[in-house]
Amino acid sequence: MQTADFVFLHRTSKVTAQPSSGFTISDIRRIIIGLMLIILLGALDQTIVSVSLPQMAHDLGSVSMLAWVVSGYLVASTVSTPVYGKLGDLYGRRMLLSIAVVIFLIASVGCALAQTMPMLVLARVLQGIGGGGLISSAQAIIGDVVPLRERGRYQGYISVVYAVASVGGPVLGGYLTHLLSWRWVFWINLPLGVVALWTARRALKSLPVPGVKLPVDYFGAILLTTGLSLLLVAITRVGQGVALLSPDTLWLMAVSVVLLMVFVRQEHRTAEPLIPLGLFKIRTVWIGCTILFISFFQVVSLSVLVPFGMQTLDGIGPDAAALRLIAFSLAVPAGAFTGGRWMMHTGRYKPLQVTGTALLPLATLILAYLGPHANFANSAVLALAGFSIGMTMPTSLVAVQNAVPQKNIGIATAMTALFRSMGGAIGVAILSSILFALLHGGGTTTGIEAGIQNAVSSDPAHASFAFRVTLLCSALIAAAAHVLAWMIPENTLRTGSQAAAKKTEEKIS
Repeated sequence: MQTADFVFLHRTSKVTAQPSSGFTISDIRRIIIGLMLIILLGALDQTIVSVSLPQMAHDLGSVSMLAWVVSGYLVASTVSTPVYGKLGDLYGRRMLLSIAVVIFLIASVGCALAQTMPMLVLARVLQGIGGGGLISSAQAIIGDVVPLRERGRYQGYISVVYAVASVGGPVLGGYLTHLLSWRWVFWINLPLGVVALWTARRALKSLPVPGVKLPVDYFGAILLTTGLSLLLVAITRVGQGVALLSPDTLWLMAVSVVLLMVFVRQEHRTAEPLIPLGLFKIRTVWIGCTILFISFFQVVSLSVLVPFGMQTLDGIGPDAAALRLIAFSLAVPAGAFTGGRWMMHTGRYKPLQVTGTALLPLATLILAYLGPHANFANSAVLALAGFSIGMTMPTSLVAVQNAVPQKNIGIATAMTALFRSMGGAIGVAILSSILFALLHGGGTTTGIEAGIQNAVSSDPAHASFAFRVTLLCSALIAAAAHVLAWMIPENTLRTGSQAAAKKTEEKIS
């Protein structure tokens, strides 16, 4: 964050930041820096582990469980997000954020000390439970202290943190694994986590505590976490090559649907629902969440399928393929930063969403016809896709926060995070299934490794066709977000930090 940015913020925001929120520019600056460290802690852990997986498998064995080192964390962090959001609304986000960091650090020690693959997976699940609270709580705190009109700018700064984690995580993980041990990709969390926790707690001393004494819907929380866990496990299995119509997958999906239906019934009956379903009566909320779902669908899918395509079609190594994604990783925060500045000056978000969701399917369509090859043209198209996603995701979050009452900021922010995570998991599962089906003539694989081997041995022209069809499907899904962007209401962002409007509260109640 540059000094000039803060000078400009001080000139343009002195009136809007202080009276309504009670936070000075200096307060907001300290809080944002603390939250950036917290988000870096969570984001880095999602990228630093990837390059260390082969060495983990070599040392601990159980290669068949290796994918769950990543998937276990993803499932746990996704299903815990709504719980953190609701509890933060009721009891204060400073306490919930501290609990999440402590859980995350304890689990990091468990990962570093793991002697078997099941122990490592179990520790990663616990780490995901902590990780689910890091990013969602931090984003909700931004919603508490930063005026809506300027929130897009700060989301741009947060996107820079994600870019640093995306680019620097694999590099740092590779060096730690090579020079020390894969266990150090977890030990490194301790000093970073302690500094982040100390900085954030000091900065958040003035954060108000709701002090609301309301019953917690524990039964609803159990239903939601169990239902989402089973659904994500089923989806993850499909993404790892298990047949969609296999008995185990169908059983998991059926049970998850039943549990989620019971959860919806429970939320209608309980006095203090975990997720106020009335929020989804607001058009901006359900459209914003859906756009985020599709956007992250594209982020994860492109991040997985394009490097896989480069390795399959061009025969390059994983490290070289990962380097080709740098343009994509850097373009996302560039788009978020640009969109945030524009949103701060105009107070509008819909033009950014319409533009971003128009560029994304166009970029994916071009990529489909170019093919996922390791060349400059592909890097340029990936940069366009990343820039468009960067314009879309932070504006969707701000739009949702702008549309809900202040008392629901935490759960609304958590819901956007939930939809993002679900989009990433479902995106990889759907597009990987399409790709493997095309590569193998409708057959299935027993895992990602078998899929790669079969794809490499396939006819190059047929493999290229399979990737083209898969990316065309991705472009079609991205186009749906553009249709939704035209439907979202055009509401001017308020200049205060209160996200509630009386008319919205009356509509929900």
